[in-house]
Amino acid sequence: MSEKYQVETLLRPPVELWSVLAAVATACIVLLAPGLFLLPQPIAYVAAAVLLVWIAFPRYMQARRILRYQRNLRRLPTYLLRPDKIPVSTKTLFLGLGFRWQQLHTQRLRDTLRPEAQDYLTPNRFYRAARMAENVTENVFGLSWISVWLKSDTFLNPWPPLPELSGKGAIHAVEPNEQTVAMQLSDRVGHTLVLGTTRVGKTRLAEVLITQDIHRGDVVIVLDPKGDPDLLRRIYIEAERAGRGNDFMMFHLGHPTHSARYNAIGSFSRITEVATRIANQLPSEGNAAAFKEFAWRFVNIIARALIALSRRPNYDQIRQHITDIEPLFMEYATFHLSAHGQEGWQHAVGKIEEDLHQRGKAPAHRGRMDRAVALFEYIRRERIHDPVLDGLVSAFKYDRTFFDKIVSSVGPLMEKLTTGQVAGLLTPNYNDVDDPRPIFDWKKVVRSRGIVYVGLDAVSDVTVASAVGSSMFADLVSVAGDLYKFGLDDNLPSEIQIKATPKINIHADEFNELIGQEFIPLLNKSGGCGMQVTAYTQTWSDIEAKLGNAAKAGQVTGNFNTLLMLKVKELRTAELLTNQLEEVEVQSIVTVSGVNDAASLESGTHFSSKNEDRITIERVPMLRPSELMQLPKGHCFALLNGGQLWKVRLPLPDDRGDDDMPRTVDEISESMRRTYQTGDTWYVDPEWPGVT
Repeated sequence: MSEKYQVETLLRPPVELWSVLAAVATACIVLLAPGLFLLPQPIAYVAAAVLLVWIAFPRYMQARRILRYQRNLRRLPTYLLRPDKIPVSTKTLFLGLGFRWQQLHTQRLRDTLRPEAQDYLTPNRFYRAARMAENVTENVFGLSWISVWLKSDTFLNPWPPLPELSGKGAIHAVEPNEQTVAMQLSDRVGHTLVLGTTRVGKTRLAEVLITQDIHRGDVVIVLDPKGDPDLLRRIYIEAERAGRGNDFMMFHLGHPTHSARYNAIGSFSRITEVATRIANQLPSEGNAAAFKEFAWRFVNIIARALIALSRRPNYDQIRQHITDIEPLFMEYATFHLSAHGQEGWQHAVGKIEEDLHQRGKAPAHRGRMDRAVALFEYIRRERIHDPVLDGLVSAFKYDRTFFDKIVSSVGPLMEKLTTGQVAGLLTPNYNDVDDPRPIFDWKKVVRSRGIVYVGLDAVSDVTVASAVGSSMFADLVSVAGDLYKFGLDDNLPSEIQIKATPKINIHADEFNELIGQEFIPLLNKSGGCGMQVTAYTQTWSDIEAKLGNAAKAGQVTGNFNTLLMLKVKELRTAELLTNQLEEVEVQSIVTVSGVNDAASLESGTHFSSKNEDRITIERVPMLRPSELMQLPKGHCFALLNGGQLWKVRLPLPDDRGDDDMPRTVDEISESMRRTYQTGDTWYVDPEWPGVT
């Protein structure tokens, strides 16, 4: 029978060692005393060589394979990799070490579930005794060195502690021969989804991917709701190592004094985007939907008026005018009438204002300023029409108390975004030349091939973090639309035009905290302009809960062509991967024993017995959800290259060589401040791409 059709037996004693011992002993005797075998000396050398090369060595390799396989079932080797040793390629994206999962590995994993295989999966009695001695001697005077010795992971300790992987190591140990696992960079344009529960290695995977993106020279945008200082430090260190320290910029709500500044509603392709970015943060279930639409309309009216007055919208102006729209109405009405009104309009308005002093205002206008009411009456009498003015007039018509009610849902959100030091980040003063913190927008980041870390400090205030993150996503969608239509060269002098649009890698950690309606078009339509999203979250239900709709959640996950899944704790999340896999055939051995009495008393046979092993074949899933829930930390399954299943072991962090790098946000900020420049002067830097 062909070897590939035989039943594999790796969970057994390595009996081949007896053959090795016998062959080596015989070879030694032949060499030392060839006369015992009546062999001349030359023939004895040949016989010893045959015993060692054709018998002992092959059998030893067979035994070594079994011992290595069984050792890995108990203890996987540690995989450390220094960040400066992570391979960087222009064709592939390095993920770690692993292997392509096939039917053979499903078979081996099923074999580990048999009762007779458990001795090969659990530590032996010497290991258990070492752990007991370690605990007993830890706090005993004079014997604590024993505990220290037993805890050490050196060759002097034959029973070192197992690594704290908190999972089933056999899932990876079913293939001892690992190889480097990498995905094609051409597949990243289809976006990548990383799923895994808390503290299983998502951030470490992000560091590995971001490191390669930085050294490849791409645009890198990292959105981190938690504001992880270790991730920030890693990004800064790698930017410095890649010689791109001047390209690095930090926006951090938790450290406003060190942060760059960003106007989340200051850049747009269409003016309606301003109202959409704000209104999308409001609840839309039930009766709240009507208030959301009212809020959108009034924010849009304010934004259009600000743009018409040549003022860039920001959160502070929106808050100011949505609370009291009269000053904006008067300012725009005066501006419009001065430019397009009839001669003598000031006198006519003044006459109406005097009449109001004498006869009083209508009930609907009580509490309004006389000048505002006079302008309103003049515009109504003269039937003056202008799209922006019509919107302001319609808002002015409402009773002030009624107006306050219908926009009350926006007020608390605006207060949170414009209170304290955060206000200086989200509503930057472009005229403040004494503020060294730069102001950036996404288009300038793309043009400069920038590296931006966005820490949203969601632990402190999830509402503000969600609002800012969603606005950033919406802004990125707008930039994607601009890149589609005009490219990066729009309105730039020919001498500094960008010759090719760079790859834009967006890493969104805990992205369920950030997503909204604007995230779907970012996935659907941004790939063609070079945007590549890598999203990290814990469960599929997180996405569904944030979007409030299973169909929309399915729409989001359906736009990720590459899936990496670490250890998860939700069945539906695990089934996102396992339901995409086919079934395979696995073998099992059934032992059959039987005894039969003799059919005739006259025969010489009183009974007959038989023992046989039968091989049965059944179809099973290639991978079960329970196995994804038992993955060790730092391990994942990946669907790569068109749906191929790979088992990957991620490298553990090794910080050697980072001793001279900044370790706190203050140190990073001080280092960045030496190279900070405002976003409005990016084009004068001769080191930026495209500048000659």
